[in-house]
Amino acid sequence: MNSYFDKIAITTGDPNGIGAEITIKALNNLDLPDSKIVLVSNKRILNFYGNLKRDYEIIEVPFECEITPGKVTSEGGEFSFLSLKKVCEIKPKAIVTAPVAKSALHLAGHLYNGQTEVLQNFLSHNGQLAEMLFVARDFRVLLLTRHCALKDINLTKNIVIEKILNLKKFFNKHFGITSPNFALCGFNPHSGEDGILGCEEIEILNPAIKDLRRLGVNITNPLPADTLFVNAGKAFYQNKNCPYDCYIANYHDQGLIPIKTIAGDETVNMTIGLDIIRTSPGHGTAFDIAGKNIASEAGMISAIKAALN
Repeated sequence: MNSYFDKIAITTGDPNGIGAEITIKALNNLDLPDSKIVLVSNKRILNFYGNLKRDYEIIEVPFECEITPGKVTSEGGEFSFLSLKKVCEIKPKAIVTAPVAKSALHLAGHLYNGQTEVLQNFLSHNGQLAEMLFVARDFRVLLLTRHCALKDINLTKNIVIEKILNLKKFFNKHFGITSPNFALCGFNPHSGEDGILGCEEIEILNPAIKDLRRLGVNITNPLPADTLFVNAGKAFYQNKNCPYDCYIANYHDQGLIPIKTIAGDETVNMTIGLDIIRTSPGHGTAFDIAGKNIASEAGMISAIKAALN
């Protein structure tokens, strides 16, 4: 097998979504040298959605079925899964993934809640945990929990400590920030109002903060999430430095609604905690516009640029 340690590997996601289209548009826009990119996809799918200006290497993933834009199919889920498995096997410098459909993965019998979980399955070793860090310039949001129902959120003091310590190490290594300044969202409305609106701050977050500070982490007390992101938005729109190096959200929508609302297509989903960093656009498969050649490549451009950097 060829060596891909110095290349960015790109998967094109669900063959019935916008993944191949936005990949082609993004690469044509960026016009990156052939030596920097390898595609893990299928030539027939790529040709269906457009034409690449450059002759990038393509690692073929089998797909013999009809391409049906906008349809959720088990065949699409199987292709998505096999693409992710293959990109992990070649061990590139970094991975960029176009969107997949969780429903299609499940139809194909791969019961994962997203690409992050698939990557963790194939790349993790020695107890590594994949984490979801969303980045738009210096506006960054880490999720303490990933894709799960609100009723199933299970935070513990040890989970909070471990994930934030791993985040600090990542900032030291990849962003060159030796003492990052973290802002922690409260779990409950108004951070629980001293236990009146919930006790997670008292029982989980505050004890974790106490230990983290003793370990040298610069982190706020739990702050009400409904106002915490206001100054981040102002700074982003004014092209000023964000008040904190990273905002830490307890669950999916608590962190993603603010950053996606503020930063839109600049938002990049970054998987950290594994040996290989993965980036992805902040949006999904957009089945409703698949095959119409109207999808914006802006999110994919942001994801590729983040991987290159």
